Amino acid sequence: MSDALINGLAGAGGGIIAQLITYPLQTVNTRQQTERDPKKENKNLGTLQQMSQVVKHEGWERLYGGLTPSLIGTATSQGVYYYFYQIFRHKAEVAALQQKRLGFGDGSVGMLSSLIVAALSGCVNVLLTNPIWLVVTRMQTHRKESSKALSGQKLSDATDQTTLSAVERPPYGTSNVVQEVYQEAGVLGFWKGVLPTLIMVSNPSIQFMLYETILTKLKKRRAQNKKGGNGVTALEIFLLGAVAKLGATVVTYPLLVVKSRLQARQAKDGDKKQQYKGTLDAILKMIRYEGFYGFYKGMGTKIVQSVLAAAVLFMVKEELVNQIRSLLAKGASNNVKPKLV
Repeated sequence: MSDALINGLAGAGGGIIAQLITYPLQTVNTRQQTERDPKKENKNLGTLQQMSQVVKHEGWERLYGGLTPSLIGTATSQGVYYYFYQIFRHKAEVAALQQKRLGFGDGSVGMLSSLIVAALSGCVNVLLTNPIWLVVTRMQTHRKESSKALSGQKLSDATDQTTLSAVERPPYGTSNVVQEVYQEAGVLGFWKGVLPTLIMVSNPSIQFMLYETILTKLKKRRAQNKKGGNGVTALEIFLLGAVAKLGATVVTYPLLVVKSRLQARQAKDGDKKQQYKGTLDAILKMIRYEGFYGFYKGMGTKIVQSVLAAAVLFMVKEELVNQIRSLLAKGASNNVKPKLV
């Protein structure tokens, strides 16, 4: 099994576990990003309070809206990303060694090369998985509404329950979203928000550049102090992942908000200032009607969710890589037949 495939499988496994742990936070954050009506904003409510509101008015299942396509997307994204990252990384390492033979550099992959490797991997990942994340965004921002909420009329307790079940939107599953998006804009509709998402490739690029740089320096220092030992603990990997993701998230968060706005369902009839024709139109309208604050809606929630998810992902991924390599090594040793004396 190639090293690229090992890292791809481990990345997919780590991504799934991180997603399961942090998904309710992700749902609340997507709703915060896509809320465009100032009258409906819950500015005074914290993340946990907003989660409670969703549970109270819509049920627990809404915190996990879109979980199935999200898990598929996470496994696919992490698998694709780590697979191509390892391939591009290997090519960069070979190029660095060739440069060393020519008398340039020390043979190690520098920060710029790490950034380019991560960016190329991210671009491949975005182009292949954008349709999945568009479906997830639609399902996360889908809200249950009763006629009481829609008409504003006061209904008696006796009729409230009947009316609710009668007018509540039908089940909104993956197939419903796919059909809805296709009817709106055809096949190209599944790549809505791909431009800011491609630009957002800088997020994992910055993240992995920071992670690889800090990890390499830590291993070198550990090797010097322990005379050849350069082991890094799971807790240290967890903390390194958290620090790397925090730095990347702060820099690129506005692009994430724009992407979510473009991918969320837009009312055909309504306020034009809440309808976006494209990336530039979304940016200009957000600046005009919401100010720069609009680009940072829900940032606190995102930092908690993304940092926790990234830390778990890195920790689990490294452990899985070690376990897979260990199993393969044991399997190889068992297959070696003892020589007859």
